[in-house]
Amino acid sequence: MSNEIISTSVVTIGRLGSRVLSASTLDDDDIYNLKGQKLGSIKEIMLDINTGRVCYVVLSFGGFLSMGEKLFAVPWSALTVDTENKRFLMDTDEERLKEAPGFDTDNWPNMADASWEKKVHSYYGTQPITTF
Repeated sequence: MSNEIISTSVVTIGRLGSRVLSASTLDDDDIYNLKGQKLGSIKEIMLDINTGRVCYVVLSFGGFLSMGEKLFAVPWSALTVDTENKRFLMDTDEERLKEAPGFDTDNWPNMADASWEKKVHSYYGTQPITTF
């Protein structure tokens, strides 16, 4: 059986069937790069409360038992779903991720700030979702 890779752009509200999942089932799911290297795991899923769309996942990288971990807001559109292996894929490597705009558990950014949003999307080469 071949791996089925699903773009996260089709895993949205309004698409019914097997592509609709409970957000809680995605917590702690792993994120790998295209070379098969684990980059981290999903710590949080951030929703736009006006549209109901997933904007970002918070990727936890490094650390041990949440100590010393660095967090990254990764745009949902920067991920693909690997249904066969029950994980997410992201087209980046560990070194590039280390340079990404990040934050720690005690100092979350204002994710509603337009300049922060622009910086994050620019880094990952994605566009913010502006319409529903």
